[in-house]
Amino acid sequence: MNRTDTPTTPPATSPAVLHEPGLIVRIHPSGGPPVQAHTGAASLELAAPIEESTAFNVGSVAKQITAYLCVRAARDGLIALDRPVGDILPRFRIPGVTVAELVQHRGGVRDAESLLSLAGFRDLDHYTADDLLELAYRQSHRAIEPGRFLYSNTGYLLLTEVLRHVHGAYVQDIAEQEVFTPLGMVSARFKSDPREVIPGAASSYSPTAAGWAHQQRPVALPGPGSLWCTAADLDRWLAHLSREWDRTPDGGLPFEEHVSYVTSDHEPFTYGAGLYAHPEAGHTAVFHYGHEQGFSAAAHLDRSGLRVICLSNRTTVAADHIAATALAGLTRRSVLDLERILTQAVTRQPPTPNATPDDTSEAPHTQLGTYACEEVPGTIRLSTSGESLHLWRRGTRDHLAYVAAATYSGNGYTLTLSADPMRNAEGRLDSFILDLDRAPALHYRRCSN
Repeated sequence: MNRTDTPTTPPATSPAVLHEPGLIVRIHPSGGPPVQAHTGAASLELAAPIEESTAFNVGSVAKQITAYLCVRAARDGLIALDRPVGDILPRFRIPGVTVAELVQHRGGVRDAESLLSLAGFRDLDHYTADDLLELAYRQSHRAIEPGRFLYSNTGYLLLTEVLRHVHGAYVQDIAEQEVFTPLGMVSARFKSDPREVIPGAASSYSPTAAGWAHQQRPVALPGPGSLWCTAADLDRWLAHLSREWDRTPDGGLPFEEHVSYVTSDHEPFTYGAGLYAHPEAGHTAVFHYGHEQGFSAAAHLDRSGLRVICLSNRTTVAADHIAATALAGLTRRSVLDLERILTQAVTRQPPTPNATPDDTSEAPHTQLGTYACEEVPGTIRLSTSGESLHLWRRGTRDHLAYVAAATYSGNGYTLTLSADPMRNAEGRLDSFILDLDRAPALHYRRCSN
């Protein structure tokens, strides 16, 4: 367990701590020096400790930088934030969606990564930003009513295409020129190729019955995520964001004069330029969390200029929970025991789940049919077994739980059937609506035989 009160090289980590991954927490009061503590290994294979120079994948924390680049482009006269995206990207088919609506997650764009399992992709399959854009370009209408919030990584992937169109450069090159180099964020990089080597990068891990397993996948999606940087460089970004906030007229939120803050998926928080906002009087703050490929990240900035950052490379330690613990401690006392917070984070772990044995006594399956959706490539199947309904995708099946009349739920999705084959005499099903958490209103119809 190491702690630094100034941005200097910390002492070596205890060897005992190098047997498990860990986290880093950095707190930087406005006008004062940063306080930082870290524990655990950046790489279990190399017994390399987490240090101040360790780069983490900060996931969706990247969205505030992508949104800022859009605001910068608007300030420079390169784009109008109220311009329809289809005017800039001709292949985008959803009418009337503006650049600002994508920034605010109000474009009704289904999250394409949520659709991949339906399209036949498996967890360790390689896919690219272009693959997800192809799924985005298949969408022809908003998945929800105009003005409603639907968190969409694909919306931010489309924003990187908008930026590429107006700048003639990729998001990493734009960010390097306009953010990373000017702010001295020497470690920061949008990773566009999963084979790319990030200097000083941590690996992410999840506990198993046999020890630890890697969580990284062969995927990189710069813009909505795939931003790698150190806690110190993320601190530099938040300091810049604080200065921008100070220039916001009439005491508004950061960039509110360009992109308004709207009701989000986590009330009472609102959402604006890649940032959630906590509107509590006297304690206004903006923040974003990230969870990507076993990493988690939290970046919090309050109106006073206080910055709180937490980065984790173990799935059982959520950075947002640690940041919340640190913030709660700061409200009660002036000096915070970061070492105690980190120790509690890595010792209070849930038990590793055991695999559930297959049920060999299940009744035979009766096929209901094969179904397709115009907005998702590939097909899925439904079957019944006794009194149970099953959905088949990628060669595996999900058992669906009965919720109400003609409604069943699976892991992260809901099916609404046109007729319930389990509860009608014909036992035939011609269509259903599949609602994934971030990709609702997918209309599936029976394929012609």
